[in-house]
Amino acid sequence: LVQVHGQGGVKFQNWAKTYGSSPELYFQPTSVEEIREILDMARQRDKRVKVVGGGHSPSDIACTDDFMIQMGKMNRVLKVDKEKQQVTVEGGIFLSDLNVELSKHGLALANLGAVSEVAAAGVIGTGTHNTGIKHGILPTQVVALTLLTASGEILECSESINADIFQAARLHLGCLGIVLTVTFQCVPQFHLHEVAFPSTLTEVLDHLEDHLKRSQYFRFLWFPHSENVSVIYQDPTNKPPFSSASWLWDYAVGYYLLEFLLWISTFVPSLVCWINRFFFWLLFSSRVENIAISYRIFNYECRFKQHVQDWAIPIEKTKEALLELKAALENNPKMVAHYPVEVRFARGDEIWLSPCFQRDSCYINIIMYRPYGKNVPHLNYWLTYEGIMKKHGGRPHWAKAHSCTRKDFEKMYPAFPKFCSVREKLDPTGIFLNAYLEKVFY
Repeated sequence: LVQVHGQGGVKFQNWAKTYGSSPELYFQPTSVEEIREILDMARQRDKRVKVVGGGHSPSDIACTDDFMIQMGKMNRVLKVDKEKQQVTVEGGIFLSDLNVELSKHGLALANLGAVSEVAAAGVIGTGTHNTGIKHGILPTQVVALTLLTASGEILECSESINADIFQAARLHLGCLGIVLTVTFQCVPQFHLHEVAFPSTLTEVLDHLEDHLKRSQYFRFLWFPHSENVSVIYQDPTNKPPFSSASWLWDYAVGYYLLEFLLWISTFVPSLVCWINRFFFWLLFSSRVENIAISYRIFNYECRFKQHVQDWAIPIEKTKEALLELKAALENNPKMVAHYPVEVRFARGDEIWLSPCFQRDSCYINIIMYRPYGKNVPHLNYWLTYEGIMKKHGGRPHWAKAHSCTRKDFEKMYPAFPKFCSVREKLDPTGIFLNAYLEKVFY
């Protein structure tokens, strides 16, 4: 018998400090036996269990007042298969560590999100994505996983074993069990050439097809209250590493000055339009190039504490939705929107709860910063945006705050009932539920 000890008095907060909770006991297990014990203890005391990785989700998806399991100590690389270019890792490994490990073996993940201080099991659990119309969301890179269920049984899942559970568990919301291992399909290591250049919203929306063809990982940033756009192309290259970016400008100006000006704008909201234009002119109006190993280009700093929303709409609705958002801001001078509105693309897939389920999609990510931790009124903007996204058949990013409930999800996701039946089978007593998940399933 292993004695597991949980810590009391630990306060959990997500990275943006927008959500937090005080779990009764906080565990950092090092083995499957310990996790089984924690589950037994939870059952005896009638407590729920929540597993957390890097705590980056800008929502309360990981919060609980009962038992919290932080998987950071179960973070080994278990197997690298050079032939198949696959890697099997423990669920708690941070992608930042995995990237370095893979690179030692001449491998890489074909696509990554902006942040790497996130655990492998969590990344897939919330449907993390990046951009690239030939690339799916990150869970599409998963070829197998093992799941420890509420009853203490370990299930191997892949396209060929437990196939149904596999399509549910590749985007699991933390409610099917505890993901012990994940096997990723990798690609040979590569460098990326990133080019950022100015354009206008009209130009980009009118020539969307061309942009998507021209660059493998194409995205653009729109600066609300203006026509300004920064187009970003990222493509594999054999050229040597190079950077034209300036650390001083990025930090001194892009960070400190911006935060100060946004803080002032909390007293004079009309300044935001000016700030967005000024920063575009200052930092985004000339062409910038970088070449580095793939994961360095995919990752970039999320500088400030922030509120974000990110929904996926069918790709053919991109232009219409963005122009509606722009019009809404023009017609409501009181409503302000921080820059940037980030627009990314992803290939359709077959994962039951994927926002890209059976359709190529456009993700539109909106943001409101919290300068020096101060809240900026954003409710109006949030509701306007959600209204536009819903109207165009949008589906919210699971890790980010949204106001959807079960009724919405039943409409959005054809496979929602299937997911629910797998969840009820695997966790009949709801030991892995919390307040966020109750809104999803009840």
